[in-house]
Amino acid sequence: MIHGPSLAIGAGISAAVLVVVFLGFDQVANEHELVIEPTPNVQPEGPAKITMSTFLENGSSILGDSSAPVILVEFGDYQCHFCNVFFHSTEGDILKNYVETGKVRMIFKDFNIIGPDSINASHGAHCANDQGMFWEYHDILYSNWTGENNGWASSENLLKFAQEIGLDIDLWSECMISGKHSQTIVASNDDARSLELTGTPAFFVIGPDGKVTRLFGAQPYSTFENIFEIELKKIK
Repeated sequence: MIHGPSLAIGAGISAAVLVVVFLGFDQVANEHELVIEPTPNVQPEGPAKITMSTFLENGSSILGDSSAPVILVEFGDYQCHFCNVFFHSTEGDILKNYVETGKVRMIFKDFNIIGPDSINASHGAHCANDQGMFWEYHDILYSNWTGENNGWASSENLLKFAQEIGLDIDLWSECMISGKHSQTIVASNDDARSLELTGTPAFFVIGPDGKVTRLFGAQPYSTFENIFEIELKKIK
C-alpha cells in the first residue's frame, strides 16, 4: 500500500514538476478527530487547518447525486497497485448499492506518489473533466493498469484512452500541452499531506453530521458498507 521509494516523489511535487510532456491495512481507524471547520478567509500562520475544502476541492467532479447525505473521498494514484485492486474488487459494488441509489456521492483526489506517469494520468483525467468525462477517463485508466512505472500510462497511451472514450482530441490535447490543471493537482497533493497521508489508496467518509471516518488501503466492500450504514442511520 505504501510505496516507500515513491514517497519522495509525492513529497516533492511542485508546479515545476507538473509540466506535462505530451506525446514525447487492513486497518480501519474510525477516528473523528478531523474536525471540519468553515474555510477561513485568511489562512492563519502555522499548520494548515483541516476544513471541508480539504476534502472536497481540487478533485474530480462529483459522482452520484450532489445532495447525497454521505460523501466518500478517495485519494489515489493511477499507477498504485492497491488503488487498482479497490477499483476492480470494491468500487463497483459501492457504486451499485450506494452511489446509484442516491445515498453516497464520491470524489476522487490525486496523491501522486509513484512517478511522472501518475501525474500525467491525473492531468489526463482533469482534461477529460473539462468535457464532462472525468469518471470515464478514470475508469479507462484503471481498466488498463498493468503495473508501476512500466509505461502503460505513457503519453501515447493517455492519448489512446482519450480517443477510446470519445473525447474531443483537439481540446483534450490542448489542455494536456498547456498543463492547465497543474495547480489543481499540486493542491490536491498538498491536501493529502495536510491529512498526513503516506500511501494510497486512502479514504474519508463524511457523514451527514460532518463526522469523518478514515480508512486506509484497499478495504473490502463490507468495511465501506458498515460505515455507510452507520452514517445513513443518522438521517432516519
